[in-house]
Amino acid sequence: MKHRTLNLRIRLASLALLAGAGVAVSSAAQAEEEKGTVNLAYVEWSSEVASTNVIAAVLEQAGYEVDLTSLSAAAMFQALSTGDADAIVAAWLPTTHADYMERVGENTEDLGANLDGTKLGLVVPEYTDVDSIADLNDNADSFNGEIIGIDPGAGLMALSEEVVDTYDLELDLRSGSGATMTAALASAINNEENIVVTGWTPHWMFARFDLKYLDDPEEVYGGAEQIHTVVRQGLEDDMPEAYAILDAFEWTPEQMGEVMLMNQEDDSDPYENAKQWVEDNQDVVEQWLDS
Repeated sequence: MKHRTLNLRIRLASLALLAGAGVAVSSAAQAEEEKGTVNLAYVEWSSEVASTNVIAAVLEQAGYEVDLTSLSAAAMFQALSTGDADAIVAAWLPTTHADYMERVGENTEDLGANLDGTKLGLVVPEYTDVDSIADLNDNADSFNGEIIGIDPGAGLMALSEEVVDTYDLELDLRSGSGATMTAALASAINNEENIVVTGWTPHWMFARFDLKYLDDPEEVYGGAEQIHTVVRQGLEDDMPEAYAILDAFEWTPEQMGEVMLMNQEDDSDPYENAKQWVEDNQDVVEQWLDS
């Protein structure tokens, strides 16, 4: 990651300027190196970008090096099961990522929820007259005959394909990414047009726009979910302190929303925003570190 290269340059410059403090600085750097590197994988959802960068900043505060790798959902779980990733804070359970967890379960350890109160479904602007998925076919033309989705490997898309089949929808489910979905949503709202997208909570779009979930009478999307922290088998033995911090990590949708909104600012850096949030919320962070 670029910020590590910059930090290294700063350290080297500091050593050159502060030769008298060289022994102390060297000892601190050695202690940090001895703690090792924690490899975190995540999916490019705004919620997971926020949470992964925050826990990375916290682990770095505890003295660890951290590597972040953005992957598809399937690859993320695969990396965790093979040990190429040490942990994720991005497992949506019990529904969205249930299939992935079933495949890799014996090679991983579920540390439980780090965020409670999530939701999945089809989302429309508040001004849209349609209130239920069951009514989409009668209004297909007003939605250009399509549902705007995200990356095709996401569990949300698999559920949405099931929704199309269950309700026999005449709208096409279009894959893309989280960014293309929110761009299409913003464009439609700016023009006061109807649009239906695959959505989830927490997400910054609910803070920026007046939106609503369509009723799901068949309950294909299920009820509220949680976002879990999952680690590879053996992490507790290899890095007990990092394991304890990951196990203690827990925050609220409102706290996550603060970081997600920061990340939507022009030219903002999710890692720098996470460091700023961690600095401003040390009372919360210390509860995780005290573990």
